[in-house]
Amino acid sequence: MEILSYLFFGITISIVLLFIWSKRKRAWRKGAQEGLTETYSGILEQYVSFYRDLNDADQERFLNEITIFLRDVHIEGVGTEVNELDRVLIASSAVIPIFNFRGWRYKNLSNIVLYPDTFNSDFQFVGARRNTLGMVGEGFMNGQMILSKSALHHGFSENSNGSNTAIHEFVHLIDKRDGSVDGIPELLLARPYVIPWIKMMHAEMHRIKAGRSDIDPYALTNEAEFLAVVSEYFFEKPTKFRDHHPELFDLLTKMFGKKP
Repeated sequence: MEILSYLFFGITISIVLLFIWSKRKRAWRKGAQEGLTETYSGILEQYVSFYRDLNDADQERFLNEITIFLRDVHIEGVGTEVNELDRVLIASSAVIPIFNFRGWRYKNLSNIVLYPDTFNSDFQFVGARRNTLGMVGEGFMNGQMILSKSALHHGFSENSNGSNTAIHEFVHLIDKRDGSVDGIPELLLARPYVIPWIKMMHAEMHRIKAGRSDIDPYALTNEAEFLAVVSEYFFEKPTKFRDHHPELFDLLTKMFGKKP
């Protein structure tokens, strides 16, 4: 009986200690999460105008979405350290285009590599012919994205002038979800708007070529780049984009679900 009493006492103490440890662990996690949320919201308030323009409920949802993204997608630095600012800006770039599509997840992305600066076709960030700011991987690089840290930060600066490399690359990923990167994101664009969108793309490309548009000439590369370039402009400088390109603005509003 004495042995059983000691055994019972030992089990009871173990249960109590486990309960206390579990409770403290939950409290620590909650505190850590709250601290992380405060860090994220501080960064968003300072750098991300899209977030600043949201109401309180949508800001909370935006925070939740970037937290989920950072949980699901690995971010690593090559030649540079990845800090919280980098992580939040990357996650914001991912969430902004799909914010009005609840539950959207980037199933075609598992890893993001952050380089310190521009890189070349051999993925080198030192030496000559470095003019690439970001790219979505194909073939053996499928599921990967490479971003330039300097370009990432520039996209969220006051002097970005409507360009945002990271948003550009995430729009390519969205476009890619239907099987082809062709400038027609069928998962976002309702069928009745496909033909009008194609016509509008080509009409605007003619204006860019003739020097009668303020859209970056890089949009002339092909339809996929046109979509990515105008999406940067649409999200980064919505008022200016609406004033200069009202028809494009209206169609992109339909495509992305809501005015930015």
